[in-house]
Amino acid sequence: MNAMTGIEECLDMIIVGAGISGIGMAVHMTRDCPGKSFAILDRRDQVGGTWDLFRYPGIRSDSDMHTLGFSFAPWKHEKSIADGPAILEYLDAITDEYGLRDKMRFGQKVVSADWDSKTARWTVVTESADGSRGRVLGRFLFLGSGYYDYDDPYDAEFKGRSKFKGTIIHPQFWPSDFDHTGKQVVVIGSGATAVTIVPAMAHSGAAHVTQLQRTPTYMVSRPARDAIANGLRKVLPEKLAYAITRFKNITLQDLMFKRVRKNPEKSKEFLVNGVRDILGKDFNETDFVPPYNPWDQRLCLVPDADFFDAIKQGKASVVTDHIDSFDATGIKLKSGKHLDADVIVTATGLKLAVAGKIAIAVDGEPVDFGKRFYYRNCMFSNVPNLAGVFGYINASWTLRVDIIGEYLTRLIKQMDAIGAVAATPALPADAELEQEDIFADFSSGYLARGKDLMPRNAPALPWRLNQDYRKDRIDMRQAPIDDGVMQFTRARELVEG
Repeated sequence: MNAMTGIEECLDMIIVGAGISGIGMAVHMTRDCPGKSFAILDRRDQVGGTWDLFRYPGIRSDSDMHTLGFSFAPWKHEKSIADGPAILEYLDAITDEYGLRDKMRFGQKVVSADWDSKTARWTVVTESADGSRGRVLGRFLFLGSGYYDYDDPYDAEFKGRSKFKGTIIHPQFWPSDFDHTGKQVVVIGSGATAVTIVPAMAHSGAAHVTQLQRTPTYMVSRPARDAIANGLRKVLPEKLAYAITRFKNITLQDLMFKRVRKNPEKSKEFLVNGVRDILGKDFNETDFVPPYNPWDQRLCLVPDADFFDAIKQGKASVVTDHIDSFDATGIKLKSGKHLDADVIVTATGLKLAVAGKIAIAVDGEPVDFGKRFYYRNCMFSNVPNLAGVFGYINASWTLRVDIIGEYLTRLIKQMDAIGAVAATPALPADAELEQEDIFADFSSGYLARGKDLMPRNAPALPWRLNQDYRKDRIDMRQAPIDDGVMQFTRARELVEG
């Protein structure tokens, strides 16, 4: 094992991840707990997290930036559905505005974190690219490391893969110098990534792009620019215009989701007819009518109908079939058809990872998150001074980041007020909480494959990861920190112990 190096310091908070979650938490700490020390550790070499990792053609938000953006940082671009570079620019600007760059330690992969009850602190072990290891000590650990495996995406093992003579690319590892001009492309998948890549490649020089899917997904087209938001910005102060637009979009998203759940058949008809109206003679039920209800899987957003335009212009097409095998020149389908390809893009999904694959332990005992319960959307039963983010499935990820940041800074202030050094959501060993499938309402493949790794969910707060932002916002702002569940350890108790 490599020798340990590093500075023996004890920070008030260690934040893992310099993406949306980590930056959001860091800003809340800066604003609400200005006297506290913290550092942001990230394995990558710059700000951005997911938005720095993914570089596939057309990468963009699949939510509007008035809700994917932070409550404290107005989105200033004209386009509400933003591309990857614009989002990175937004995160960079926030990083500089709040002086976070000096607190960021890049190229530091967090390997493990161990809580010591005797000293009430975490020891976090990091690893650099050269294999050298260091450690950082902290009172509170915040995991903003995302929800999927950065190293190993889900990539289905297709028979005959090694026979293919062209190029196979997974979107998570897109080559920076790849040129698809004049090439026949097949994109395998039906989710947001595939629906983004297909028009981007089709409109930028590919000979033809075919989306190959086993099952259709529900799609909805909307303008990339929010006319109301841009109108408000012209007549109102920027922060006020942003707040109004954010409220509007949150409310509409919530109403739409609940209406879809209440009337799935009417919603299905509405969504399918919307696609039918856009495509006209190019509409095919086999390719655009899913066998499940809307919002059993996340809806695919199609900004400015770019995906549909590519189909109508003959630059792209959709094939719904099952793969038999790859061969030298493309893909043989179980129907007997063959898709010729120079390039195959396997947009087959992600692989869930809990806690960024960090080995978490309490007093040397490994924490199995699959046996812990969520507490107030962000903490975990019987694990002290630890929080993490798993964003909303039915709304923007950042909405959860904001309310968690507010809640945790309230918790830290409460701890200071009573002289506490540890806060533990305490669940007695003999407690018999009813369990609920954490992804009961959603059938996406990556959720189904990874749900056994996830912490447990009870039917009611506080022991759950909820999917109702408006209720969560009220609860996490108003629920007492000292709620009879949270157990505090005072500094004097460490000395007396």
